[in-house]
Amino acid sequence: MSSDALVADQTDHPGEPVAVTAAGAIPWRVSKDRLEVLLIHRPRYDDWSWPKGKIDDGETVPECAVREVREEIGLDAPLGIPLPPIHYRVASGLKVVHYWAVKVDGNGLVPDGKEVDSIMWCTPEKAATLLSNPSDAKPLQYLREAHERGELSTWPLVVLRHAKAKPRSSWTKAEGERPLAVTGTRQAQAVGRLLQAWKPPRVVTSPWLRCVATVAPYAKTAGAKVKMAEALTEHRHERSPKKTAAVIESLFDKRRPVVVCTHRPALPTVLGQLAKHMPAALAKLLPSEEPYLSPGELVVCHVAPGAKNKVVAVEQFRPFDD
Repeated sequence: MSSDALVADQTDHPGEPVAVTAAGAIPWRVSKDRLEVLLIHRPRYDDWSWPKGKIDDGETVPECAVREVREEIGLDAPLGIPLPPIHYRVASGLKVVHYWAVKVDGNGLVPDGKEVDSIMWCTPEKAATLLSNPSDAKPLQYLREAHERGELSTWPLVVLRHAKAKPRSSWTKAEGERPLAVTGTRQAQAVGRLLQAWKPPRVVTSPWLRCVATVAPYAKTAGAKVKMAEALTEHRHERSPKKTAAVIESLFDKRRPVVVCTHRPALPTVLGQLAKHMPAALAKLLPSEEPYLSPGELVVCHVAPGAKNKVVAVEQFRPFDD
């Protein structure tokens, strides 16, 4: 889920099943104090559009968006704020395309030459006149308005519940040493793939084994720096929720992309601290009932530094469950 403006993403087709799911992004940059977006030309259709494509088996929607952008224009960049999805009908039925904003630093973009033979940087106003599919203007309009509000350039704060652990009833050793179940180990690998969509270079985690094992695949692949925080454990949270909240608050102070991994009992405190940094309408989108998040599930908060550490969009995803 994302910001309150984006929740009702199928208002034009209520209840109609989605036959095709796709994902992509609108690449953007600021050049000489002017916002520009990147259009792609597809020779197969002779149209101007955004980088996008259909989801592959075993992918989540964010992973699909990142892959398509990399394959079509050679850009390997983290996803920014979510943009309104679009819906239209194709031969097999209703198609939905999920979009994100993606910030581009530099000019080293190379069309793949097959699906995309040309790219063009232009103002949002010009892009709106060139888009072949009129519905593609919807996410563009949202991106432009976010830029005007100072809410387009953001950094991600990701909250992750550890993957499925072995049952407490079958574990007789120290609680902090309880490992992941076999299912949890697979979930941890999927979490590692999903986190690549935002590429946080920092991991803050409870030092208990099941949390460390959940973030380990991502940290190893991404080379992320890992910091242990005792206040994120179940026992420390039970004794002092304020210290758990302080860990979350410190992440806002550092203003750098980060993923924090903790336990279900600590989630109400963690989510409550996040809510202090967002409008009430957006805070209502945070999980509010037990179990808050499923094992391996995560919440992504997009923080706009220029807005006093204000969270401007919220998303919630589960890793692919095989």
